[in-house]
Amino acid sequence: MTALAACSRDGAQGTLNRVVSTAGLNVTSNVRYGPDARNVMDVYAPQDARSAPVVLFIHGGSWENGDKDGHKFVGESLARAGYVTAVMSYRLAPANRYPSYVQDAAQALKVLREKVGALGGNPQNVFVMGHSAGGFNAVEVVDNARWLAEADVPVSAIRGVIGVAGPYSYDFRQFSSAKAFPVGATPDEVMPDRHVRADAPPHLLLVAENDDTVYPQNALNMEAALKRAGVPVTRTVLPKLNHITIIAAMARPLTFLGGTRQAVIDFIEAHRLP
Repeated sequence: MTALAACSRDGAQGTLNRVVSTAGLNVTSNVRYGPDARNVMDVYAPQDARSAPVVLFIHGGSWENGDKDGHKFVGESLARAGYVTAVMSYRLAPANRYPSYVQDAAQALKVLREKVGALGGNPQNVFVMGHSAGGFNAVEVVDNARWLAEADVPVSAIRGVIGVAGPYSYDFRQFSSAKAFPVGATPDEVMPDRHVRADAPPHLLLVAENDDTVYPQNALNMEAALKRAGVPVTRTVLPKLNHITIIAAMARPLTFLGGTRQAVIDFIEAHRLP
């Protein structure tokens, strides 16, 4: 269960993005992956990238708020670690309900793989990462075989999935986030923990110890579903962090908050192609 609060860009997030410099990185803005105005992503790449691992990051915001611009700090952080990183926006609820935003993630993956070679990335060495609602999108787009198949993206190209405080397993009908899902839908029809493919790549599920927005049971249920399917999974509870600081700690100036960034880098390094 969860009571999803908005995780959209606020004053603190805007300030953080202003103090994070992309000097020395190659930044390609507003790469279009679909027809909607929000079907765009920014790609952050090390200047010397050569067949580097690729990360697609998906923002949170209860499926109703947020955008790529609010998460420049994630793109900068991962690019400094050596990864070609796309930060995407997607269509928002309630105008666009499930599965629209998941299909956006699949289409973003398709276009990213087509373009990333020219930006220094390896299209066969891709990781999908998301925070909060974006964590749901990241896990669902890979674990439910329907979405990658629709976009003609081979699951073999996805080396790992990173969910950060994601609501993977809850009865949305009890919460305001119900407006992000079809009227009459049930958790069995939409929750990622009900959709795990046996050939899914390894997963990292990061949980904030003090998260009172997305309940820890989400990650427990998701972990159990992955294990039942034989999918490698690591669930890590990060001490002292809450629903917001767990993603803020991705920013290089804020790593003192907790271990999010290091956990993500360790996972990518363990599962990337050589």
